[in-house]
Amino acid sequence: MMSFDADIIVVGAGPAGLAFCRTLAQSPLKVLLLEKQEEENIKNPAFDGREIAITHSSRQSMQQLNIWQHLPKDEIYLLRDAKVFNGTSDYQLHFEEKNPRIPGEGLGFLIPNHCIRQASYQAVKEQNNVQIRYGLGVKDVALNEQGATVTLDNGEQISARLVVAADSRFSNTRRKMGIGADWNDFGRTVHVFRMRHTKSNEHTAFECFHYGRTLAILPLEEHLSSCVVTIDTHRSHEITDLTPEQLAQSIMNQLGHKLGDMHMEETLVSYPLVGVHAKTFYGVSCAVIGDAAVGMHPVTAQGYNLGLQSAMILGGLITEAALAGQDIAAPSLLAKYERKHMLSTRALYHGTNFVVKLFTTENAPAKLLRSAVMRISNNLPPVKYLITRQLTHI
Repeated sequence: MMSFDADIIVVGAGPAGLAFCRTLAQSPLKVLLLEKQEEENIKNPAFDGREIAITHSSRQSMQQLNIWQHLPKDEIYLLRDAKVFNGTSDYQLHFEEKNPRIPGEGLGFLIPNHCIRQASYQAVKEQNNVQIRYGLGVKDVALNEQGATVTLDNGEQISARLVVAADSRFSNTRRKMGIGADWNDFGRTVHVFRMRHTKSNEHTAFECFHYGRTLAILPLEEHLSSCVVTIDTHRSHEITDLTPEQLAQSIMNQLGHKLGDMHMEETLVSYPLVGVHAKTFYGVSCAVIGDAAVGMHPVTAQGYNLGLQSAMILGGLITEAALAGQDIAAPSLLAKYERKHMLSTRALYHGTNFVVKLFTTENAPAKLLRSAVMRISNNLPPVKYLITRQLTHI
């Protein structure tokens, strides 16, 4: 039997890694959380432009983990409706607020990414069975049926019964654990920035699949929205070369002035657009969660929700096993985690990639199919209901 430094080593103090630690709060387990960044970057994360869509199911999980309670109330924004536009057509696919079980709470919520990260950190800091070590990256991972040994960048070796990778879709730890992944480099770049506008957004999101670029408008305050422009990377200069005034005018033109006059509120931030789905979610004495398991295209707004779901599933199974005195890294336990999470993610991941390809392909047949898909989805209540349930998890 190996003598361990911790029961579980978690790599990555992002939202998924921190949420996973919170799921173990009622367990007898000793958890060691490794983070490559310094503590100040985790304790007080900088604004990064990203607004995260939260489903009602995710809110319940965040409340259960005591993360929701740490969010600033004025940074929780209601998402009441969503409208999708295709090309130059005014026809819209409309997802309305129709939820008798949760009246007045629409399709979900939008919360700035840095607020979620900070609230998750604050929740974990209250936890007695978690130790966080900062400024340490993972150099290598050795695995066997008895446990895992992690070699850090400074040469130190630490061991645990289970190691969990939560260090982004570009996870170095996942590779070191021998877990492969399907990649989809979309060849596109996402540009995000906030804008003030004179007309109310009515808490409605817009997804505009215009030819040449995609524009999403995410409602925050009634007269403040986050703008997300996705464009082929080789054309990114068409966005980044604009002055704030020119960019505002470009967005106003694309929206047909639906939000009135607009001006930039925050600095523009850009991200490469890459999707990833791990081929398996576990190995010998190891598992992957969060974006290390599934990194989604943002069009379906499910990235954080799926990451949180992975943490809840794996953490719940491990806590149950620990309280029963069972092996927390048993292959049967990890396989059960994979079955549950794979059921939710694989079809959604590939389906999302298909939709993205369809709505960014601009030949004549694709344009006709795009229009047909919009109208079928809008006019067949069962189809629309299923899409809405998938987006909101109600």
